[in-house]
Amino acid sequence: MGCSCFGASVVRRKRGDACGHHDLQGQQLNIKTFSYNELRAATENFHPSNKIGRGGFGTVYKGILKDGTQVAVKTLSAQSKQGVREFLTEIDTISNVTHPNLVELIGCCSEGSNRVLVYEYLENNSLDHVLLGSKSRTVKLDWKRRSAICMGTARGLAYLHEELTPHIVHRDIKASNVLLDKDFTPKIGDFGLAKLFPDNITHISTKIAGTTGYLAPEYVLGGHLTMKADVYSFGVLVLEVISGRSSAKANWGEMKKLLLEWAWQLYVEGRLLELVDPELEEFPEDEVVRYMKVAFFCTQAAANRRPMMSQVAEMLSRDIRLNEKELTAPGFFQDSDGPSLDKKSSECSTSYQMSSVPTTITQLTPR
Repeated sequence: MGCSCFGASVVRRKRGDACGHHDLQGQQLNIKTFSYNELRAATENFHPSNKIGRGGFGTVYKGILKDGTQVAVKTLSAQSKQGVREFLTEIDTISNVTHPNLVELIGCCSEGSNRVLVYEYLENNSLDHVLLGSKSRTVKLDWKRRSAICMGTARGLAYLHEELTPHIVHRDIKASNVLLDKDFTPKIGDFGLAKLFPDNITHISTKIAGTTGYLAPEYVLGGHLTMKADVYSFGVLVLEVISGRSSAKANWGEMKKLLLEWAWQLYVEGRLLELVDPELEEFPEDEVVRYMKVAFFCTQAAANRRPMMSQVAEMLSRDIRLNEKELTAPGFFQDSDGPSLDKKSSECSTSYQMSSVPTTITQLTPR
């Protein structure tokens, strides 16, 4: 049966052979291929009871391969040309990338109109499911777990941004794309919107895609994508982890503000600890406050005031005093059309703030 990860020319291969193609630099990429029948059997014909998630371009199912291996099977919509682009992007981006905080891509299937990606299965689903789901949570995330989730996600992003060549901007960092293994180790998933950044490129002008509440203002309004857009999204994610609240809607505080906007108001009023999730019964106040302040550095209105992810990881991991004199109001963006955004920037209504403070990088002051 033919298989092509590009979904173009069909190459005759034995089932289970590597599916090889070339990335932008001509490097051979090899991942396992599966027949559609194999994956249909693994998921019990994609039975609704095996559904574990849904993205913008398809559905994710739990599957069990013939050898007993549990996998996550991501089917992409056959009707969506963007879904095909996502399929190719995801393979190109992470088929040769390995990191403890990135989801491992095991294989793919491309038969007819079917485009399927096969990932490692993570027992604790997504951070969105565990943290922002029903308030009758079956899983309790104590501060040790929450801080480890923040740190692991920061390290995964630092690897993508600074250690890989070309660098990778994820472009859709959010709670539903941070998956948790049996030990609650976070792994960044869903690279369908990712962009490659060669060293000589400062930004990419691109169509806006992502999730409202996590989008950096300069990206929404100008279409300028840099690694600092991921940094902004990460800052919002940290506030979600600490508060147990979603950034997707303007529901918070007396004036029904965005999570980031409300958090900044509490910071200005000296009431920042009121943001902490009531279910977090015991926590080190100084450390939690430091994490929230790091989130504000990550969400600065001007992109070049935000730290690099390696700096963020350092700010989270060490008991250092942050130079709060460099901290200005974050940039806010609010979209009234719902949680997903994939539209021209001219259609965006905002509560966006741009700081006029000189654009110096976040500075760290050792304790």
